[in-house]
Amino acid sequence: MKLIIGLGNPGEKYDKTRHNLGFMAVDRFLEKHPSELKFEPKFDAAISIIRINNQKAIIAKPQTYMNLSGQAVRKIVDYYKIALEDILVIVDDIALPTGKIRLREKGSHGGQNGLKNIISHLGTNDFKRIRIGIDVDKKMPLDQYVLSKISKSEMSLYDPKLDDVSSAIQMFIEDIPYKDIMTKYNTQE
Repeated sequence: MKLIIGLGNPGEKYDKTRHNLGFMAVDRFLEKHPSELKFEPKFDAAISIIRINNQKAIIAKPQTYMNLSGQAVRKIVDYYKIALEDILVIVDDIALPTGKIRLREKGSHGGQNGLKNIISHLGTNDFKRIRIGIDVDKKMPLDQYVLSKISKSEMSLYDPKLDDVSSAIQMFIEDIPYKDIMTKYNTQE
C-alpha cells in the first residue's frame, strides 16, 4: 500500500496559499480519481483510500497544521504498516523558482518545517518527495509570504505543474520505478 501526503494548513483561511500547494496537488489528483477525503480523528488527517490498477493507496492531508505534519504521518504509517519506500510527500519549496517541481528519493528538509517534522517523527529522511517551487519574496517576511494567497498570474504557472504532480502520483501508485518518474519530471522545463 502506498501513502501519498499533501502538506498544508487546514481551514478556509489557508486555501490557495503557497504553503498549501501540497494540499492542492492531492486535490488535483483526486479530481481525476474521484474519492472523498474524510477526516479521521485517530490520524489527525483527512484521508481517502483508493485503488488504481489493483494498487491500493492512501491519500492524506494532515490536519495538524504544517509544522506538526509528522504526527499525522506517523499515525498513518504505524496503523497501516506503510514501508518507507511507499511514502510520497508533496510540499512547497522556497528554494525552487515559482512553478518548478523537483522529485527526490530522499534528502534534507531544506528548511521546510512540515518535512522537518515528518523526518523527526519517522526518524529518517529516507522517503520520496515532490517539491513545488514557490520562490521567495525578499520584500515580505517569509511567514507572511508562504501564507499569502497565490495570484491569478502565479496560478497559471502552477496549473500545469499540478497536473504533472498528479500524473507523478499516479505513476508512483502504479509502481513505476521512482527513478523513471524523476527522470520524466525533473528534466522538464
